[in-house]
Amino acid sequence: MSPVTGTATAKTTAPGTESATKPAPAPSSATSAASAPHDASPSSVRQVPYTAAGVSRAARRLPYLLAKGATKSAAIVALLLLWETAPRLGLVDRTFLPPFSEVGRAWWGLAVDGQLADNARASLTRSFSGFGLAVAVAVPLGLLIGWYRPVADFLGPLLEVFRNTAALALLPVFVLLLGIGETSKISIVVYACTWPILLNTISAVRNVDPTLLKLAKSMDLSAPRLFQKVILPASVPVMFTGIRLAGAVSILVLVAAEMIGAKAGLGYLINASQYNFAIPQMYAGIITISGIGVIFNQLLVAMERRLSSWRVPVGG
Repeated sequence: MSPVTGTATAKTTAPGTESATKPAPAPSSATSAASAPHDASPSSVRQVPYTAAGVSRAARRLPYLLAKGATKSAAIVALLLLWETAPRLGLVDRTFLPPFSEVGRAWWGLAVDGQLADNARASLTRSFSGFGLAVAVAVPLGLLIGWYRPVADFLGPLLEVFRNTAALALLPVFVLLLGIGETSKISIVVYACTWPILLNTISAVRNVDPTLLKLAKSMDLSAPRLFQKVILPASVPVMFTGIRLAGAVSILVLVAAEMIGAKAGLGYLINASQYNFAIPQMYAGIITISGIGVIFNQLLVAMERRLSSWRVPVGG
């Protein structure tokens, strides 16, 4: 082969070799920018049906939710209508039972004046303090009595004596021993709230499903682990029944206690309004107590659902 031929051959094959070994050029920024919307479109297309389906489900559930809300509030609305119309029609003396609209105006006047907030703050401080102390004392004591039979045998007679003694019957004793200040009021709330929590906690521990205990013991769980993993979760529903009862008792007993020697609080507001014959303000205080009780109970219900989320709903 001549040098000329070899040179020509090399020149003709070199371009082919470069084309075979040279990597494909990267797409330009304009090309990638143009193709990006096309690549991202499937995900955006996929999100549209989900959003539309969520809106459609919400729209279908809206009549059901409205009907459910109307059913639950029908009795309250009927009571308020009866309260408004009965005094106006002369069925009751409006001096002692004014229409609900007058009570509402009195409530708004107390709220704007600041009296309602000050008295509610004083009552809530006392009520929540006594309720918290009762929970801190009654829950551990109830778990101890329910789990250890010797402790139950030792404290049983004493508990039977005090559980049958009404808290309001001991109110004069608390006032004589602790004075008419904050200590006596918080103490009577602690006493009244302790018994529902204590008795329900004892019942919850003693009525734990024996099958669960046998299964847990078959896994060689230690006593602390058995208590943590089986006893406490199984006791939460019944225990919270007592806690919710104690929440209602804490407000009711406190109102009665505030009617004796108190200078602030919803009980004081109701008592002072009665003495001054400010009947709409008296009913405004009663409505405020009812509202606080409902809200407090709903908070406890939400907490119970959170702590007992392991339960299978009835019918589910």
